[in-house]
Amino acid sequence: MKILAIGRNYAAHIEELNNERPDEPVIFTKPETALILKNAPFYYPDFSKNIHYEVEILLRICKNGKYIDKKFAHNYYDAIGVGIDFTARDLQDKAKEKGLPWALAKGFNGSAPISKFIEKSEFKDIKNLNFSLNIDGGQKQIGNTSLMLFDYEEIISYISRFIMLKKGDIIFTGTPKGVGAIEIGNKLEAFIEDEKLLEVEIK
Repeated sequence: MKILAIGRNYAAHIEELNNERPDEPVIFTKPETALILKNAPFYYPDFSKNIHYEVEILLRICKNGKYIDKKFAHNYYDAIGVGIDFTARDLQDKAKEKGLPWALAKGFNGSAPISKFIEKSEFKDIKNLNFSLNIDGGQKQIGNTSLMLFDYEEIISYISRFIMLKKGDIIFTGTPKGVGAIEIGNKLEAFIEDEKLLEVEIK
């Protein structure tokens, strides 16, 4: 199982970080050790002083494939979830300044809390899903999947040109605007529509 993630997939988030709008999906990875399951807590590491939350819709890959044609890509994922892409922004900014990879800023232990997955057939329209993140009861992020620059099928087709997708892989599809720092003691809650699917306490 591997975790693949899309950066810069919502225009407003690109603007808030003063990033360049991409012509193709921006891909990065997280190791399996990044996963936090079953609402387990996140322990703030000692190597960063500026960890940001980024709420994202997740795809669960249901069969193996490479060089997947976009028109068939819908057959390669079967369920939707919600997750948080924790990012050590200080490490990322330092790497960017030197033109170096920022794998550690995205892939550290516990940097990928995820919810349970729900079969995509249970949603009325997976291309028009509201999702959001609350911290200590206040809403910090809200997005809608219709605003993605690259939709699910484009993401799957693009990734599969370079990396073979395998059953059980998870794709983080990008975050909307409103990212910010977490602090010890925060309680994060992630929603799809009005259903809370994920809780993470920062310790």
